[in-house]
Amino acid sequence: MNYNFRKASLHEQPAIWEILAQAIQRRKADGSKQWQDGYPNPDVVKGDIEKGHGFVLTEGDEILGYVAILINDEPAYGVIDGKWLTEGDFVVYHRVAISEKHLGKGLSKIMLNYIDEYALLHGIHSVRADTNFDNPKMMGAFEKSGYVYCGEVYFRGSARKAYEKVLTHPHASTPAGSF
Repeated sequence: MNYNFRKASLHEQPAIWEILAQAIQRRKADGSKQWQDGYPNPDVVKGDIEKGHGFVLTEGDEILGYVAILINDEPAYGVIDGKWLTEGDFVVYHRVAISEKHLGKGLSKIMLNYIDEYALLHGIHSVRADTNFDNPKMMGAFEKSGYVYCGEVYFRGSARKAYEKVLTHPHASTPAGSF
């Protein structure tokens, strides 16, 4: 497959929001409380894109997935009930969502590999993420991708499972995106 991973454009916001809205409904159908309180929403996506944090996985002109990526920008990670594997710079990502039409193709793993590449291109060897306790699919994706459970962090009053992956070398199998 010929995938590309790049920064999102504002004109793509409606398509990105549709993918996130689908993911919100899937979380609800799974019985999860994650993303059921009005967050994320279209304004969050717009802010991600305007700040340069919104990224899309595409094939041709079609958007397959979305994620927000930040560097050293997650205040909630300053306090962890547990211990991070590293200190110093880290890449953090939020709002991972794959299009309903493309589920089951391993695209979240491909996107996580691109996030690793993004970190390494910025000279950063730590990638951190979190998820709700009731999101076994994301926890499984983290574990399959080499993340280590580090403890709990808190967002808007709720505990979340925090993970970190220490990167040692580039993934030779992942072509660089246009970051």
